[in-house]
Amino acid sequence: MITSAQMRAARALAGIDQKTLAERAGVSLPTIQRMEASGGVVRGVVDTLVKVIEALDASGVELIGDNQASDAGGRGVRLKEPAPAQRPGTGS
Repeated sequence: MITSAQMRAARALAGIDQKTLAERAGVSLPTIQRMEASGGVVRGVVDTLVKVIEALDASGVELIGDNQASDAGGRGVRLKEPAPAQRPGTGS
């Protein structure tokens, strides 16, 4: 699974725009736009999702799932779950 935030971040790391990702994946620009505009996990035709993930991989980006180790090494970023909000006056 890939989230819309992962897609946007992956494109940024690869230094490519939506049009370039669409071309590399062999899908339409509106498809990429729709995928990135969705909230949370990107839903769509499995074949299309696979093409996008493969295009990002070929662009040098490894997508890392929740609680998954990165086996390829190299630099990157990972989004952490936000810390629970502190309650006022509790000190924790």
